[in-house]
Amino acid sequence: MRFLLQRVSRASVTVSGQITGCIGKGLVVLIGIGESDSENDVPGMISKLVNLRIFPDAEGKMNLSILQAEGALLLISQFTLYGDCRRGRRPGFDKAASPETARQLYEFVVRCARDTGLRVETGVFREHMDVELVNDGPVTLMLDSAELFGVK
Repeated sequence: MRFLLQRVSRASVTVSGQITGCIGKGLVVLIGIGESDSENDVPGMISKLVNLRIFPDAEGKMNLSILQAEGALLLISQFTLYGDCRRGRRPGFDKAASPETARQLYEFVVRCARDTGLRVETGVFREHMDVELVNDGPVTLMLDSAELFGVK
């Protein structure tokens, strides 16, 4: 499971002309689900995400978590995080989970994120989305469950 997170001052996602999620200060999290991922990966990934100290404290140091900074999350499914560009000119997606599996795990990620008490907004799974954001910093980081919790 891969989370590409961007600290933002504001962000929104639009599907078919309708805003489906909108936040102020917080994190946009692009979520890729791999073929070997399971619900067992989710609690650790959510814990890492909400406790990662990447928001500025009173002195401007990255020292606060999103919980401490009272930010919000905008969660967006993105299978292309599992794109393999090593061969040819078209990415391969063999390591991405099937749409059915990915949908179930994505929805579980959303439920677990909401359980933290943070405000959580989302995109729409398997839809074309327009994402707008103002990256604050810029701060962009990758969390990968295989790297964090051991290779699968």
